[in-house]
Amino acid sequence: MRYSGCSARNLTRFVPALDAPAADSFRRDATLIGLISFVHGLSHFYQLALAPLFPLIKAEFDVSWSLLGSLVGVFYVVSGISQFTCGFLVDRFGARPVLFGGLALMAGGALAAGLAPGFIWLFPVAAAMGAGNGVFHPADFAIINANVAQRRLGHAYSSHGIGGNLGYAAAPIVVYGLGSAFGWRVSLVAVGLVGLTVLGVVATQRGLLECHRSRARGAAPQGGALALFLQPAILACFAYFATNTMGSLGLQTFAPSVLNVAFDVPLAIATSTLTAYLLGGTAGIFAGGFLATHAKRHDLVAAAGLAIAAGLLVLVTVMPPPAALLLPLFAAVGFSSGATGPSRDLIVRSAAPAGAVGRVYGFVYSGLDVGGTLGPILFGFMLDHAMGRSVFLAVAVCYTLAIATVVQVRRVRPAHA
Repeated sequence: MRYSGCSARNLTRFVPALDAPAADSFRRDATLIGLISFVHGLSHFYQLALAPLFPLIKAEFDVSWSLLGSLVGVFYVVSGISQFTCGFLVDRFGARPVLFGGLALMAGGALAAGLAPGFIWLFPVAAAMGAGNGVFHPADFAIINANVAQRRLGHAYSSHGIGGNLGYAAAPIVVYGLGSAFGWRVSLVAVGLVGLTVLGVVATQRGLLECHRSRARGAAPQGGALALFLQPAILACFAYFATNTMGSLGLQTFAPSVLNVAFDVPLAIATSTLTAYLLGGTAGIFAGGFLATHAKRHDLVAAAGLAIAAGLLVLVTVMPPPAALLLPLFAAVGFSSGATGPSRDLIVRSAAPAGAVGRVYGFVYSGLDVGGTLGPILFGFMLDHAMGRSVFLAVAVCYTLAIATVVQVRRVRPAHA
């Protein structure tokens, strides 16, 4: 089923593709998926554009680590607000201009950061980049749902997630590598200029990204925005993202510290477990695309993956394995949780009413920012109060709560889905 938010002209353009030669349909879908996945990877790259350069910025401006960390807080607070707001913009004005605006804010923000005359100027820059970051989930998924054939949506969501992970992986290497060689200002100016160049190239693919505003008469759900967001299925999706992200981002942030401080694992091995976790997550997202394509119960796929990840974390806590087994164990945690990603995105799609896809994705994915803000605070508090050995249990509890929410979506999903 194609996304009903596209205009009649676009429907005549895309719906006949079902009767077109399979090669043409596949080629168009593959090109679109690749383009959106690349742009999503670029957004994740810019999320980490500043953090790897903190030591160099600190040396120049002589500021505290807490003040540097507050830049990250500003970024994600604004990102959460933006993600919610951009859902409305996508439904009203279409996904393409919103997507271009987000990419311009992030790339332009990196460029402006490199030219900042003083540290205080980095705060409005971080806010601008956070506003740009909030664009991508509602815009990306609106474009994918509008244009990609139903049978390829699982693979589309999988590629989208992999693109984001690769952006995360590339940012520290590229940004810090340039910064250590040429200075942090040159690094940020360079990646900003590259991003603006990419925006110009992506703009040449306007036709491929075309998706009409979704405010077609009669398409929007009745009752207004509040009634939409209070639907049990939408609230369950939001709670799923918040609880799942609390666990996963807390794990990404503190796993090496917890292993080193609470379990006496050498720091080199503890740090390597995070790499194993991230690589396992990328492989899991890839495999999850095939699972999502062939599974009929996406809620069970998501629940099973999180249950396996939670069980492995409980095992690490209750029966700490030898250090040599930590890498494969955390790779398995990453794989099983990552494999739920494409099914998770299809679950959100199934809960979104016609004409409100942008708003639903914007609201639901703002749960990422909520969980991403709360998780590190909670687990940091636990480490500060000598509860490090319970951190993995707390992550397992977050995953269990996420299971409880995701299995509710199918049960309470409204008839329109």
